[in-house]
Amino acid sequence: MLAKNIESALNKQIRIEAESSQTYLSMACWAEVQGLEGIAQFMYTQSDEERAHMLKLVKYVNERGGHAQVTDLKAPKTTYTTFKEMFEELYNHELFVSQSINELVHITFEERDYATHNFLQWYVSEQIEEEATAKSILDKINLIGDDKGGLYLFDRDIQQLTVTSSIAINPK
Repeated sequence: MLAKNIESALNKQIRIEAESSQTYLSMACWAEVQGLEGIAQFMYTQSDEERAHMLKLVKYVNERGGHAQVTDLKAPKTTYTTFKEMFEELYNHELFVSQSINELVHITFEERDYATHNFLQWYVSEQIEEEATAKSILDKINLIGDDKGGLYLFDRDIQQLTVTSSIAINPK
């Protein structure tokens, strides 16, 4: 049985994961209308992953005797000045999610809820990967600068990253 404060904190994280999915979906839409198909595909995949993270939390809360809550979401930003600005926001958002996960882990430790603590270790590892990916992408964007040819290659390369990553996640 989940302690009420842990259930509440998990429900907060459910909302954060849902908002993350919506944020990346909005980024995908912006990139797609800008003709950045590779970036759009990457963002659509990220959106799906965040929704899967949310659903994993929902199932956990309900299976542990809690009640997962579906709440209103904050509307995501819909336009960006540049694709670099969008990826900077993605990186900062991943840092925010990591901080939220760390706070949640801390609560479970204080409450001595080792089952939930153990469950959350997957999220801790996932966030390390998400931050590293976002940082690596930003590093590449900074190398490109204002080079349109570089943007074209980046858009094509990030599409390959998406294909490779979805194969690793969902082997057939």
